Amino acid sequence: MRDFIEKWIYADNIWLKRISIIFQLKYKNETNLEILSQSILENKNSNEFFVNKAIGWALREYSKSDPKWVLDFVKHNSLSKLSENEALKWINRL
Repeated sequence: MRDFIEKWIYADNIWLKRISIIFQLKYKNETNLEILSQSILENKNSNEFFVNKAIGWALREYSKSDPKWVLDFVKHNSLSKLSENEALKWINRL
């Protein structure tokens, strides 16, 4: 798995990048945070709407399992406004 994901993180194709970010959406506490972080940090400066949306979506979904981790991640990493807003949607409801 890791071999494919690492190739996709650095791919020129935005859809492969997007998959590298969101493939763990339903993993909850089984989410590999190293891979999630790597895929987000490598792609956080993208100008592609669907990549930035995926970053926010992945973080929002993981915030249901570990909101503190997501808050810290957003606080310490400069994400697009779209990614940040999406990431914090669930947390802001609490």
